[in-house]
Amino acid sequence: MHYDFIAFIGRFEPFHNGHMAVVRRALETCDRLIVLVGSAQSARSTRNPFSAAEREVMIRAALGADSDRVIIHHLVDHLYNEGAWQADVQEHVAAAIVQSGKSPADVRIGLIGHDKDESSWYLHAFPQWDRIDVPFATTLSATELRRHLFAADEGALRLVQANVPQAVYETLLAFRKSKTFNLLADEQRHIDSYKAAWDAAPYPPTFVTVDAVIVHSGHVLLVKRGAHPGKGLWALPGGFLNPEESLLQAAIRELKEETRIKLPIPVLKGSLKGRQVFDDPDRSQRGRTITHAFYFEFASGDLPAVRGSDDAARARWVPLAEARRLREHLFEDHFFILEHFLGTA
Repeated sequence: MHYDFIAFIGRFEPFHNGHMAVVRRALETCDRLIVLVGSAQSARSTRNPFSAAEREVMIRAALGADSDRVIIHHLVDHLYNEGAWQADVQEHVAAAIVQSGKSPADVRIGLIGHDKDESSWYLHAFPQWDRIDVPFATTLSATELRRHLFAADEGALRLVQANVPQAVYETLLAFRKSKTFNLLADEQRHIDSYKAAWDAAPYPPTFVTVDAVIVHSGHVLLVKRGAHPGKGLWALPGGFLNPEESLLQAAIRELKEETRIKLPIPVLKGSLKGRQVFDDPDRSQRGRTITHAFYFEFASGDLPAVRGSDDAARARWVPLAEARRLREHLFEDHFFILEHFLGTA
């Protein structure tokens, strides 16, 4: 069957030979391919080391002349709002079709991908498009390739070279010379050391953390992380639960330790407006980490004095309008936690 358009959704961190095989298959059966580069505008991390623009460059360099038949759009995540993400996909595909001078109502559309496991749920989320399943390509996964990319030995680099298009490999070599790479490689070493400390555990540990979302007079309180992981990124005040405390006690303790906020504990408890569990399996690179976020709200008044302390390099009241623009600068899933409580989706 021939299609006018085929959509291919992925993170491409990095674009590898398996992705290339899917693209080749799609181009054999469609006029134009729409590639949606996911996790756009995410803060850089060992899981998301490349910007969407950098990944687009990789894809176009790998495709060469075939790049002219490919439309690439950048797709942001909505980690705890699948409906918003699905709507974005639909809008991007429709916009790409209109961009090509055609009407979405008048074309045949396919959605291509490899239905490998639970992470491929999205292939079943768009019944209006034909699903095109492609067989598994024998190649290392993007997760494995990132591990090798941040390793220090030449053997790891040879594995990367064998599993990505040559143009992508050249881009990765240039990336390894950057300050960004050095920062992320340092972060990867920290994460490896952290995980190694739990190697003797009888089963993979699950960690419990807390976060405080405190909104005061149209501002949200954020801290700048002073250490890995996420060094230099903005974050919600929070941390790990101690054995002897409740979740709310932990959230207030972390809030006070990291920001030195002068609000009394009874006042904070009286301003509690909501709480929510955030449990995406990939939300933290340190391992399975479930966080309980507490939402405190003060409608008006002078902003209490704050200053960074403990493992926070800085604390700051950020206007809500500015916080909505910090997607690329917020740690882990903290943008989506704010999105949940503040309705900024």
